[in-house]
Amino acid sequence: MEGIGADAAFMAAAASKAFLALIEPHRLMFLMLGCIMGLVLGIVPGIGGLTGTAMLLPFTFAMDPYSAFALLLGLGATTSTGDPIPAILFGVPGGAASAATVLDGFPMAKKGEAGRALSAAYMSSLMGGVFGAMLLAISIPILRPVMLYLGSPELLAFSVLGISMVAVLSGSAPLRGVAAGCLGIMIAMIGSDPQTGTLRWTFDSLYLWDGLPLTPILLGLFALPELCDLLIARVAIAAGFEKADIYKGQWQGVKDCFDNWWLILRCSWIGGGIGSIPGISASVVDWLAYGHALKTEKGAHLTFGKGDVRGVIASESSNNAKEGGALVPTIAFGVPGSATMAILLGAFLIHGLVPGPDMLHKNLDITYAMVWSIALANILGAGLCYAFSPQFAKLATLRYTLILPAVLGIVYIGAFEASRQWGDLYALLFFGVVGWLMKQFKWPRPPLVLGLVLGDTIERYLFISLERYGPDLFLPWRWLASWDSFTFHLSPWRWFTSEAQIYHPVMKIILIMAVVGLLRPFLADIKRQGGISKLLTSFQMPTFHPAQLFTMFFIVVMGALVIAALPWHFSAKIVPLVVGGIGIFVAVSSLFNDMCRKPSAVVNESLGDKAQQEVGEKIHMDLTSDTGHLPVRTIVQRAAIFFGYLLAFMATMVVIGLIPTVVVLVIVFMRLEGNERWSLVIPYAACLVVGIYIAFDYFMAVPWPQSLIGQVFPALRIIPSVH
Repeated sequence: MEGIGADAAFMAAAASKAFLALIEPHRLMFLMLGCIMGLVLGIVPGIGGLTGTAMLLPFTFAMDPYSAFALLLGLGATTSTGDPIPAILFGVPGGAASAATVLDGFPMAKKGEAGRALSAAYMSSLMGGVFGAMLLAISIPILRPVMLYLGSPELLAFSVLGISMVAVLSGSAPLRGVAAGCLGIMIAMIGSDPQTGTLRWTFDSLYLWDGLPLTPILLGLFALPELCDLLIARVAIAAGFEKADIYKGQWQGVKDCFDNWWLILRCSWIGGGIGSIPGISASVVDWLAYGHALKTEKGAHLTFGKGDVRGVIASESSNNAKEGGALVPTIAFGVPGSATMAILLGAFLIHGLVPGPDMLHKNLDITYAMVWSIALANILGAGLCYAFSPQFAKLATLRYTLILPAVLGIVYIGAFEASRQWGDLYALLFFGVVGWLMKQFKWPRPPLVLGLVLGDTIERYLFISLERYGPDLFLPWRWLASWDSFTFHLSPWRWFTSEAQIYHPVMKIILIMAVVGLLRPFLADIKRQGGISKLLTSFQMPTFHPAQLFTMFFIVVMGALVIAALPWHFSAKIVPLVVGGIGIFVAVSSLFNDMCRKPSAVVNESLGDKAQQEVGEKIHMDLTSDTGHLPVRTIVQRAAIFFGYLLAFMATMVVIGLIPTVVVLVIVFMRLEGNERWSLVIPYAACLVVGIYIAFDYFMAVPWPQSLIGQVFPALRIIPSVH
């Protein structure tokens, strides 16, 4: 007891010392500066905390550890607080962690509830972030022995569990969701195979050797389709949005968070817990929390995807809590819990800190300074957002001719920041077309992102587990091969002991949960139809409709990828062949279901099932602009115009550089599309260009893509981005 009391006193003293050091004026200034930069980078689509942390790292050389981590964590903790602003107002995720916020936040903005949605996002972010800091404070000494027994099989199981969420996140199209998830895994495996060095689907392109960056894919799948539909609909996002509603909505958003405190607590646990597991991407945290809320909240199937504030709360509370969770393995083991934490390890080395036991004993005060930094940063970030929330909410009333040029220019810059190659812009355009087609043909896009961010993890941990433990580890009929194994599973208190390395009960339980999650829609369909025999009678002779064309195209693409993989080395092709085979089988099953299912089998559903179908249509992100009332011919023509602008933008950028191209885009687009007056066009173009120059050229020193005019006339290189 005396030892426990001494440890508690030691921890309390360290926490007090850290707090007193952090609240000194100059350190609070660094924390505030980090918060402001984090909010700005969160608002800008594609420019996230990873870029900001890397940019700030060199400036921490001369700082003391308290100031350095206050600046870096202030930025990292508030990026997720700024992310929901473009997600809610424009339907464009500010980062990968805010993609799920779009599902309900953007419909709320369209209904004139942008202030309420933003307020709920800020408050839930604050509460989730503070919870993540608390989780970090109490879990570092507790989780250390537990995490020592989480090996590659458990990490693989967590990744598979994340993939199994595609069934929940696909709503009324679970088969398409699984197929899209398989495609995402295949895309994640593009590049040099880490096992054999085999070049997989690189098509002789040096750009693809290291795989496709996540940023242009995300912006292409989510941002460009929303901007395209904004042009197709040609309306403001939220017409008739009044100033008084903004302030009234703020208080309602705060009240919503306190009314749903239990949901925030659960989703914060999800965010902090998933964030604390190394190798599990933080990009899936908000989807897992959203799927949990969809399954557990009362009446969620009736309202989620239509503008339910609980969807915003679930997503935002989880993605802010993950920062505290990601610090747990970073501090305790030197294993980064996220890409941002990997850069943060550089700050450890700069300041002579060694992750591990020293951070829990000799440098415990610095560890608690990180805890306080995350907690205070979330409070300051939410306060700044509340102070300027009415101004942010007013953006929802802007005409599409004012929104689209600025957002499109920033999206191009954000995509180019991925690897700073022209391939990033080609990938942006390609996946923009794919994302828009998926949206039009009712294919879910979030499962593709899940597969993309977890594909590398699944393959890596699968090979490590097979090499270390053998294939018997994954054979269910061998799990209970011995009585000792059976009795071990009945002893949960032994799951995190040395014997766990033999039986891996955590892995087995998680894999069972994943299988149940994948089979749940199929089992629900059997139950709804009244059994397998009645389900088999719900089919008819095949019929064709144009929506099936994309499924056929998907099958052809997956088949071509599988055929291309056949000559590869066995270790390089085994996972692509298995995943591709599953994707083709599921896509063929979906096509058969669409062509041969009797209409009565779909119409004769309970109220809950109809609601689930409506939610599914929202979950695949078909929610930005009301284009359903327009003729198909008009939709296709306006979409062609939009992607024509993108091609013209890239062609012009090749000739004269990015920043001059932004001027041309603003003038041409605003005059041709909206016939805006010159007195508005010229100041708009000037302000946008000055803002891009100051933010990206002067401060961030972005290396712009080369231009022909800069090579032919070197004297013109004094113009920013003309290189």
